[in-house]
Amino acid sequence: MSATVRMVWLVNRLRCMSVAELGYRVRQAAAVRMGRRMAGRASLAPPPLPRALSLGVSGAPPLDAAELEALLLDAERIEAGHVVLFAERRFDVGVPTAWNRDPETGVTGPAIYYGDIDIADRELVGDIKHVWELNRHLHLVRLAQAWTATQDLRWLHALERNLRSWLDACPPLTGPNWTSPLELGIRLINWSLVWQLTGGEFSPLFNGEAGSRLRADWLDSIYAHCRTIARHLSRHSSANNHLIGELSGLYVGAVTWPCWKESHDWETLAQRELEQEAQAQFSRDGVNREQAFAYHMFSCEFLFVAGLVSEAAGQAAGGPRGERRAGPRHVPFSRAYWAVLQRALRFLRSVRDAGGHLPAVGDSDDGCVVRLSAHCSAQPSDRAAKLLALGDTVFGGQPDSHPGVRWLLHALPGGRPDCDPHEIETGWAFPDGGYFLFGNHFGEPNEIKGVLDCGPLGYLGIAAHGHADALAFTLSVAGEGCLIDPGTYSYWQQRKWRDYFRGTSAHNTVRIDGLDQSVSGGRFMWLRKARAAIERMPASSQEFDFRGSHDGYARLPDPVRHVRSVRFDSATNTLVVRDEVSAKKQHKVEVFWHFAPELDVRLSSHGLSVRGQRFVLQMQASGADLQLELVRGAENPPLGWVSRAYESKQPCEVLRITNVSSAVPIECRFTITFI
Repeated sequence: MSATVRMVWLVNRLRCMSVAELGYRVRQAAAVRMGRRMAGRASLAPPPLPRALSLGVSGAPPLDAAELEALLLDAERIEAGHVVLFAERRFDVGVPTAWNRDPETGVTGPAIYYGDIDIADRELVGDIKHVWELNRHLHLVRLAQAWTATQDLRWLHALERNLRSWLDACPPLTGPNWTSPLELGIRLINWSLVWQLTGGEFSPLFNGEAGSRLRADWLDSIYAHCRTIARHLSRHSSANNHLIGELSGLYVGAVTWPCWKESHDWETLAQRELEQEAQAQFSRDGVNREQAFAYHMFSCEFLFVAGLVSEAAGQAAGGPRGERRAGPRHVPFSRAYWAVLQRALRFLRSVRDAGGHLPAVGDSDDGCVVRLSAHCSAQPSDRAAKLLALGDTVFGGQPDSHPGVRWLLHALPGGRPDCDPHEIETGWAFPDGGYFLFGNHFGEPNEIKGVLDCGPLGYLGIAAHGHADALAFTLSVAGEGCLIDPGTYSYWQQRKWRDYFRGTSAHNTVRIDGLDQSVSGGRFMWLRKARAAIERMPASSQEFDFRGSHDGYARLPDPVRHVRSVRFDSATNTLVVRDEVSAKKQHKVEVFWHFAPELDVRLSSHGLSVRGQRFVLQMQASGADLQLELVRGAENPPLGWVSRAYESKQPCEVLRITNVSSAVPIECRFTITFI
């Protein structure tokens, strides 16, 4: 990042801070400077007490032959230095692993004090997302699974080599892998799973002199992880999923290894604030307030793991519920905490279509907290399915049929939480979270499902992971994506791609004068945020009649108001979208419709025709002096792209409807026919 760009970013960031946050940032900067004297020390930790949590995990959960084969194949590839990152791509990370090297660019981050590292400097660290993803150690859990399933010492030795090399390459507070408290939290969670799957305190990893040294060095690093997280929690405008992840990691670390005098304070702090953040970061109807469905799942994963560790620790300590402990004062999470997760899963189940697809609303980097079910790159893990299956087992008592769920509950054996058994399965209206569903035959083969966004841009002052998508919607038919949200692509590629994928022209809504609805201040920052308002509430998903507006273009010298009406008639499978703009002067008005790349999309003088596997959609547009054009894979400026996975993009068809007007509405009528 150039000095000028960094200065602009800093000024914008300061604009998003309160006086209290400025004070907190100053204190944090001072703490980072003071911590330099501790970097690279052989041991930050006082001698640990021998009271780590060992849950007595033995053997593997029930696995069929295909599951075991996939697990061992993945373990073999990991042993050879080939690791899946971002849920899809496999990278050569070396043997022994080059922990501080970006496997994409080959740049190796410096072994210096973490506070002196600029993670945005690609020449210094490469793409920091790749480095962090590798060092979450999700793949080390796979080696522990292989050992647990086979008792083959090959996997235990591979695990020992990886842990040993990491501890040597990444001493406390040194290098790029200490620059993010969130990453420390995720690493602690996966270390806890490795600890339990390999036998806990009695693991054969710790046999002999080398094993004893591994245990001592590992505990030193664990202490440094917990201490660093506790001192650098994401506060104020950064208190989003990062804070939930940091608190979850700190809680898991403190409960799994209550070995130091600070451990009880860490556990108490983390549990208290997790209870608070669960309520704060999810709406009353279960929507994560970051307005990003991938981070909705990410936060749910953290909350589940922390809660399940609590239940497992309580059962390990013995005694009836309410008297359980992992340490003298351990208490379970509250009924209200688990109710947040129940409502979050209800929303997730509701917006997922009959084909199992989730709209790509808001940011996504494919990051996950744990990866326990083996899969190949051609069949990426379905995180939504895993979370819903976990909820069915934890809340509904159903068999743990999902392999990832079986492994998680096997590694963290415990009771089931106190929760509300009457939470309904699905819904269509989530006004507090800002989403409405329209369509019919939900969950059936001939399903039509639309998801309309009328919520805020994002969460807190910077709305880091929100997109400029006010009043946009997605549509799936018969389980196929039709009108889609193109996703995220990348956080750190050229700025034009980051701006495009989170900008207004990459969503099924209206853009005025070529400007985004909201004003960006950086890759993870919005300075001025469009506010959406509901003007007419729909009565049902089948007879859907919505009207809403937003003020994103009120900032223009000649203010513009955009009002969108969305009507769906279930009897005729007809959708009518009417966009009205009002201003004193004429403005360039563009309406964008993004279609899934698998569809056959054709534009003629008679209108637009879209053919899927089981449906045909016809669209007619009406208004004054409309120009209709299909755009596919344009690069300067970008238009007509979809990203199905992080760092991956492909062309898709986009219909752009343009006119110049001060008041003439544009109406689009979609008729859906099954074939």
